[in-house]
Amino acid sequence: MSQRCVERIIGLLATDEGMRRRFFEDPRGTLQELLDRGLELNDCELRSLAALAPGELARFAQSIDPRLQRIDVPRGDA
Repeated sequence: MSQRCVERIIGLLATDEGMRRRFFEDPRGTLQELLDRGLELNDCELRSLAALAPGELARFAQSIDPRLQRIDVPRGDA
C-alpha cells in the first residue's frame, strides 16, 4: 500500500499548484498533512519525499499538460 501512496503524493505534488507551493515552504508539514488525511508512508519514504529537490519537482510539473493541473487561486481578504 505504501508504494501506491508514494505515487499518489508525487502525482499531487506534480499536478496541484497549491500543494506544491505548501510543500516548497514546508515539506515535512505538507507530508504530515497528507498522512493526517489517511495516506501511509514509512520513515524511509517520508524522508525521501521530503528531500525532493524543489527545482526538479517544479520542472516536472511544468512538463505536464496544463489541462491536468489544479491551479491555486489566491483568496482575497473580504
